[in-house]
Amino acid sequence: MKSISLIGIVLLLLSALLFYLTTDFSVEQIKLSHMMGIMGGVGIGLIIGGMVGYVSKGTALKHQQKMKELRELQKEKVLLEKRNAELARENKISELDTESATKKMPDNFY
Repeated sequence: MKSISLIGIVLLLLSALLFYLTTDFSVEQIKLSHMMGIMGGVGIGLIIGGMVGYVSKGTALKHQQKMKELRELQKEKVLLEKRNAELARENKISELDTESATKKMPDNFY
């Protein structure tokens, strides 16, 4: 929005400069046609500003939605990693139990 305001100020200064260069700059010489031009310029500026604002708001909402989805995916990733670590730990424990159960005592132990 700052860039749109800056462009509006630059265009306003440019129009004031052009008005100053084309006429004798005095308040008495401002006519109805000048006021109509100013009002038309303001109207066009508002229309363009509204369109740019609408587009930039839509873009910001899409970006916010993508960031929300990314955070959710990161949370899911952390949960999956925790589950995988738990499963790996359980498998390791069960493998150790089965190994110790399958080992036979030597025959000449007694």
